[in-house]
Amino acid sequence: MKKIIIFSLLGFSLGFSQENTTNQTFTKKNFGDKKHELKFGALKMLGGTIFEGTYEYIQSKDFTFGSSILVNFDAKGNDYPEDFSLTPFARFYFQESKEYGAKGFFVEGFGKYSSGTFNKYTDDVEPTKYSAASLGIALGKKWINNSGFVFEILVGAGRTLGNSDVAPDASFRGDLNIGYRF
Repeated sequence: MKKIIIFSLLGFSLGFSQENTTNQTFTKKNFGDKKHELKFGALKMLGGTIFEGTYEYIQSKDFTFGSSILVNFDAKGNDYPEDFSLTPFARFYFQESKEYGAKGFFVEGFGKYSSGTFNKYTDDVEPTKYSAASLGIALGKKWINNSGFVFEILVGAGRTLGNSDVAPDASFRGDLNIGYRF
């Protein structure tokens, strides 16, 4: 009787450990196949009525591309110079462990079209409306968990193209982004 109980417990524990291992492998395999991410800028959202949403497509473990859109819902009530911006980007990832890909430290090149109100010279003059394009570079780091939730730190700057009397000379890109990979 003791032998039957011991073999039953041993068989149950082996079956449970094999099932657990199988589920982990299955989850990792499916997770690596996920190619899309949606994120939003948490600091801009908390700091005011500014929404920045980002879509990113994972082309390979080392390269992604996507676009961000920013909308300032209270352009008159806050000091943020952009009312609207559209920012396409490409990212190159540098990570030793590529279990999931497209995570870790990255370098981003971006182009940006923005419009808003800005006072370039002094505070005495009424701010004027502008539209401008810029090119820039950003650095960041992305973390992702087994469930697909993403946390990202991003900071960068760009130079405005052309010579404008009303547009800012430089553009800023950065936030703490929270999102999900699917």
